[in-house]
Amino acid sequence: MIHMDGKIWLLTRSLQLTSFQAYKLRVTHLYQLKQHSILVSVGQDEHGINPLVKVWNLDKRDSGNPLCTRIFPAIPGNKPTEVSCLSVHENLNFMAIGFTDGSVVLTKGDITRDRHSKILTLHEGTCPVTGLAFRQVAKVTHLFVATLEKVHCYTLSIKEYPKIELDTHGCALQCSSLADPSQDSQFIVAGDECVYLYQPDERGPCFAFDGHKLLAHWHRGYLFLLIRDVKSPNKTGFGSRESFPSDKQLLTIYDLDNKFIAYSASFDDVIDVVAEWGSFYILTRDGKMFVLQEKDTQTKLEMLFKKNLFVMAINLAKSQHLDSDGLSEIFRQYGDHLYLKGDHDGAIQQYIRTIGKLEPSYVIRKFLDAQRIHNLTAYLQALHRQSLANADHTTLLLNCYTKLKDSSKLEEFIKSSESEVHFDVEIAIKVLRQAGYHSHAVFLAEKHMHHEWYLKIQLEDLKNYQEGLRYIGRLSFEQAESNMKRYGKTLMHHVPEGTTLLLKGLCTNYKPSGDITEKDSLDMSRVSKANSEEFIPIFANNPRELKAFLEHMIKVDPSSPQGVYDTLLELRLQDWAHEQDPERKKVLQGEAVFLLRSDNTVFDKALVLCQMHNFKEGVLYLYEKGKLYQQIMHYHMQNEEYGKVVEACKHYGAQEGCLWEQALGYFARKEEDCKAYISEVLHHIDQNNLMPPLLVVQTLAHNSTATLSVIKDYLINKLQRESQQIEDDERKIRQYREETAHLRSEIQELKMSAKIFQKTKCNMCNSPLELPSVHFLCSHSFHQHCFESYAESEAECPTCTPENRKVMDMLRAQDQKRDLHDHFNRQLRGSNDGFSVVADYFGRGVFNKLTLVTDPPGSKTIGSLDVNLQRDKPHSECSCQLLAPLIGLFAYLFQFQSLINRDILNANVFKTCSNVS
Repeated sequence: MIHMDGKIWLLTRSLQLTSFQAYKLRVTHLYQLKQHSILVSVGQDEHGINPLVKVWNLDKRDSGNPLCTRIFPAIPGNKPTEVSCLSVHENLNFMAIGFTDGSVVLTKGDITRDRHSKILTLHEGTCPVTGLAFRQVAKVTHLFVATLEKVHCYTLSIKEYPKIELDTHGCALQCSSLADPSQDSQFIVAGDECVYLYQPDERGPCFAFDGHKLLAHWHRGYLFLLIRDVKSPNKTGFGSRESFPSDKQLLTIYDLDNKFIAYSASFDDVIDVVAEWGSFYILTRDGKMFVLQEKDTQTKLEMLFKKNLFVMAINLAKSQHLDSDGLSEIFRQYGDHLYLKGDHDGAIQQYIRTIGKLEPSYVIRKFLDAQRIHNLTAYLQALHRQSLANADHTTLLLNCYTKLKDSSKLEEFIKSSESEVHFDVEIAIKVLRQAGYHSHAVFLAEKHMHHEWYLKIQLEDLKNYQEGLRYIGRLSFEQAESNMKRYGKTLMHHVPEGTTLLLKGLCTNYKPSGDITEKDSLDMSRVSKANSEEFIPIFANNPRELKAFLEHMIKVDPSSPQGVYDTLLELRLQDWAHEQDPERKKVLQGEAVFLLRSDNTVFDKALVLCQMHNFKEGVLYLYEKGKLYQQIMHYHMQNEEYGKVVEACKHYGAQEGCLWEQALGYFARKEEDCKAYISEVLHHIDQNNLMPPLLVVQTLAHNSTATLSVIKDYLINKLQRESQQIEDDERKIRQYREETAHLRSEIQELKMSAKIFQKTKCNMCNSPLELPSVHFLCSHSFHQHCFESYAESEAECPTCTPENRKVMDMLRAQDQKRDLHDHFNRQLRGSNDGFSVVADYFGRGVFNKLTLVTDPPGSKTIGSLDVNLQRDKPHSECSCQLLAPLIGLFAYLFQFQSLINRDILNANVFKTCSNVS
């Protein structure tokens, strides 16, 4: 922005100028906020000392010009004076105006509006105010005030605005500025001898930059100082910056963080230095504008590299927040530079700073060639301290210690404290083991609790099995369990008794045998026990120890896994099978049976074991336990134990009725004289009606020794019961016929005759019947209000509805069961009398389409049945001389029984009730 003749000129990035008339006479001061499009200006609209402050909003327009949001006079008190400097806070809540009479006016509140702001005189003095700057840190706001003689600081966050005098010398106009957070937002004052930096409560560091300062400016870590050339004539006094056009001025840009001069050049009569759009613009009085563009960081670093200024390059990279990769590259180049100069110690220090970025082999190769082993050792130690070493680096470091014969370093490396270990302990143990340093490796593994490596070295290298077993007994439960699974077989082979003892404790209630730490003491109450079944393979070659271990487990822990009982059962059966002493064999038999009765063994495994060792008691017990009654009988059949077969049928026949049938078939196939057993089997079959007579006859027909006398009693009893059953069925048929005829007569009477309703009481409430009333053909009558209250349907009698519903449900159930083929097949197979099942399903109408009729057909079926019965009756008289005619007789009996059942079940009559109102 440029202010001329009351106009403010705006310069765009493309260097195009636009302007608007801000004042009638002239513009003296401008302040552009960095974070807002707000411009504050000071100028004059009238002649004389009458400065006006105007606030412009550059985003809003008024007749094409920026909108002026506020105008107020800049006068401290009642006496007019010139404005010397201006500063505005970025939050738009504070604006400070300095005057040549030493006064400072503070505007508090929204500076863009008159209504929300308050103006007060903050500072008064005799020397002109030359610089103002706001400092905001967190919620604390400070205002620095610089005059020609002094520097003050006001705390605006406190109501009383306390003031602190920071120094007794000041600066000229434009010779003060505020640093950015990289310098802790310090106030910069450029004097003729030094440049001072101030904190809100004290003076900070100073820099001896000699020369008469004309301008001081800070931007992005750089300090701009405009100094009068020493050859120019000296001019003193306030406002003495004005010089002749021939005056030379030296502009120097300092990097205070890295302590070097970034730029220096002479200019003619500089007006101001402006930082915008990433560049620096230098305005001179002759109307010229110079642009300074900052080189990128990489270009700066390359310039410093060419001059071998690596320390300065490192500082620059850090101040520019260069990433770790960039810094590592600088350290590498610096290390290469020192290495070429022969400074190996300095070079290795720079290479150490590249650890994590630079490939270690790059450094290792250099120092292997130069035989600088002690430098290489230092690098490898640093590599381990940062936990970036691999197995090769650890091996190389150990070799370096060996080559240097530095046993103290080796001991220090291995025996360093837990907090100082910066290497992979497992790799170190592996390297030491491969190098043959077993004692060192064991020490390292035990110290850092690498239990696997400790045991591997003790058991595989040192063959110290007793020490390995002792060490496992000191471990925690989880570690002891895993290591016993890994090394259990080896330890069992060399130390069987100790290993068995340790496994007993591990699988019951394990307690470490070593020193009990605080953590272990807290876990003492927790019972830790392993799964004993998982350790059985360890005893593969030690059956005696295995048996002792398993017996201990079931004694201490009866709820041990099933595998424990199965394995112990196998061991006891093996001992039983090989034992020759009868007394001892009986004891072993009792022990095996005891295991079987404990119900902890797996049924299938135990059965296979008993069958393998021909352990009869166990096999029969397991068959009975598994309800394999047929297997028990077959077992006796295989051994031809006839009495046992019959005894098994008696004992288990109630649970499985087919045993008697199988027994009958078994004895029928025997050509020996088994009449006594056949008679006993037939007796039980007859008592319990387990088989149809026809099937009994067919079964015994295959035995050449079976005569009619064997089944004589059976057949006589069977025929007597069948005759009695026929008489009972005929009696029921007559009863059902009479009931059916009575129902038909009632239906016919309802159809053909008038129904007289003579009921005098309501069947629901039992009160005298009154009109209106409802009557049904079933002789039930109701009050109309009773009927409407209790009836579920207007067409059904409430009293008869439950009974009718039962009948309907039965019919629907029969209809649904017609498609239940699987149920029919199961019932047919499971029944002892298959003909009865078929007849029952015929009676339900399963094999024909069910049709409900109100008038059942006449008694033709029954009559025809009588005829058939009369026709076939002579065949019922037969002699018991041969078995063949008996087959036809029983076929007739079953056919007759099915016809009777079918006629009985088809005699279902449903009584219909009609609603008559």
